Amino acid sequence: MSRKTLLLTLAFTLIASLAFAADSPRFRGPASDGIFVESGLLSSWPEAGPKRLWTAEGLGESYASMTIVDGKLYTTGMAGEKGSAYAYDLNGKQLWKTEYGAEHSGNGYPGTRTTPTVAGGHLYLLSSMGKAVALNATSGAKVWEVDLFERFKGENIYFGISESPLVVDGKVIFSPGGKDAAVVALDAKTGDTVWTSKGLDDASAYCNPVLFDNDKHRQIVTLVSKHLVGLDPGTGEVLWRTPNEATYDIHSTSPVFDGNSIYVSHGYDQGGKLYELAADGQSVTEKWTEPKLDIHHGGAVIVDGRIYGAASKKTWYALDVASGEIVASIPRLGKGALVYADGMLYGYTEGGDVVLVDPDPENFKVISQFEVKEGSGHHWSHPVISDGVLYIRHGEVLMAFDIKQPS
Repeated sequence: MSRKTLLLTLAFTLIASLAFAADSPRFRGPASDGIFVESGLLSSWPEAGPKRLWTAEGLGESYASMTIVDGKLYTTGMAGEKGSAYAYDLNGKQLWKTEYGAEHSGNGYPGTRTTPTVAGGHLYLLSSMGKAVALNATSGAKVWEVDLFERFKGENIYFGISESPLVVDGKVIFSPGGKDAAVVALDAKTGDTVWTSKGLDDASAYCNPVLFDNDKHRQIVTLVSKHLVGLDPGTGEVLWRTPNEATYDIHSTSPVFDGNSIYVSHGYDQGGKLYELAADGQSVTEKWTEPKLDIHHGGAVIVDGRIYGAASKKTWYALDVASGEIVASIPRLGKGALVYADGMLYGYTEGGDVVLVDPDPENFKVISQFEVKEGSGHHWSHPVISDGVLYIRHGEVLMAFDIKQPS
C-alpha cells in the first residue's frame, strides 16, 4: 500500500469513526446513560445562547426526546388522538412522517412518550396504548406491529405506558406487565415473541429497560412496579430481584451504573439508593440510601465517581458513588433533565431554561444559560447532543443549536 493510499485510508477510517461516535440511537444517548461522547464543545455560551441552526415546527404534543443515526433525526408527536413518527435530516428538513396509531390521553398530560430506538435499519417505538411498532428507518414504512397488552394480557397504567425500547442481540425489549410477562423480548425483524420473564408479574412502571455490562456480567436491568430486577438477555430468566417500591408505582428514571454499582432514584421525596451486584451476578445488596436527590423523570448521570441529578425541589446534587454523601449542590436551579458531554453538564429545566454547568465539586455552578420561548406544554423532553449540535424539544417545536468550538 502506498503512503498516499495509507493516509487516505486512515482519514476515511477517522471520518467514519467520528460519524459513528456522533450517533445517538436510543433515549439518553448511545448507552442510555445520559452521556454523549463529544469533544471540542464550547465551554461557555453567549448571553442570548448558542447560535440556532434551525427550527422545526408542527411536530404535535410530545414529551419525547430525539434519536440520531446516519445523518437522520427521529422523534414522535401526537395530533388529535393519533401518534406519528418523524424523520428529519440534520438541516431540519422533514424526510417522512408515519402515523402509527392511537395515543393515551395521559389523564391530563397528553402527548407521545416514546423516543424511537434505531437499530439494523429499523425504528422501534411503543405507543402509550401499548402498541409496539417497527418502521423502516429510511422510508418510514411499517414493518410490523404488536399490541402488547393483547398478546401478554397486561393492563395500561394511569398516565399511559411510557417506554423507549431497548434493542439487544436482535431482540426488542418491552415491559407490558402481563402475568409471567412483566418484561418481554420480541424478534427485531418479525415481532414474534422470543421470551417472557416467567415468574415476574409486576406492572409496567414508566421505566426504560437498560443493558448492564461490566465485562463480567451482562444483564437487562429495569424497574417494574414493585421490584428492581436483572434478567438474562438471551432467555429472559430472572437472575435476581429486590423489592423497590415507589409512590404511585412510578419509576420514571432508569437505573444508571458504575462498575458493579446500580443507582436508582424516585421523585416525591423518596430519594435514591445504590445497590451492589454480587460477584456471581445473581443478587444485589443495598449499600446506601440518600433522601435529598429525588429525581422524578429527569435522569441521572455518573461521571468520575459522582452521581448528578436534579431533585424535585429544584436543587441539583452531586453525590459520591462510594458513600452516597452530597459533595456539591446548586440550590433553586430547577427540576429537569440533565445530560453530560465533553466535561460539562447540560440541563433543560421545567422552567424552560437550558443550562451549562461545571460538574467540578469545587466549582459546581452554572456557566451559561438561555431560555426556550418557542413551543408549548411542559419542558420535559431530554436534551440530545450529536456532532457538536444541541437539540432541544418543546412540544411541537424542535430546535438545533451550534455548541461546537470554532475551528
